[in-house]
Amino acid sequence: MEIVEKARELLKQRKWAVFMTVCGVAGLLLIMISSLLPDNKPAEAKKQESVMSLGDTDELRSDTENRLGELLSSIDGAGDVRVYLTFGSCERYVYASEGRRSRSEGKTEEEEKYVMTGSGSEKSPLVETIEKPDVTGAVIVCDGGDSAEVREKMYKAASAALGISTAKIYVAKLR
Repeated sequence: MEIVEKARELLKQRKWAVFMTVCGVAGLLLIMISSLLPDNKPAEAKKQESVMSLGDTDELRSDTENRLGELLSSIDGAGDVRVYLTFGSCERYVYASEGRRSRSEGKTEEEEKYVMTGSGSEKSPLVETIEKPDVTGAVIVCDGGDSAEVREKMYKAASAALGISTAKIYVAKLR
């Protein structure tokens, strides 16, 4: 009971009420000031992310070239095979979104927003998928490139493996 009585006594004193009000206002001011300050972390994170995606694209290109080279070298008459691939763009991030559609008096109104994660200044859009870059072309150089039969097999195998038309593939003899 002594604690309750001391608390009542403190609340009755004007100094205590002023002190608590000042502390509350100071806390609110600090929160408001912190939301106005620029946050350097997201900019650095974006730089790292873009560097990482470029590195990932190079790694994807190298891995795909190696795997395709191994596959094509197993074709009869191909001999030594070297492959060079071109890609259309870097990785592409697809963000999750939610939409609303309303219809009134013959008019359709659509609203779409990205789904955000985090809180305060740490909000970021939710990544739904990461699309790998598409192969746009291939150059294949092999020992058997002077044979029409081997070239035809190379065109068909590379087209099937990469999912591109044979018009985007060039096959030549390795010197």
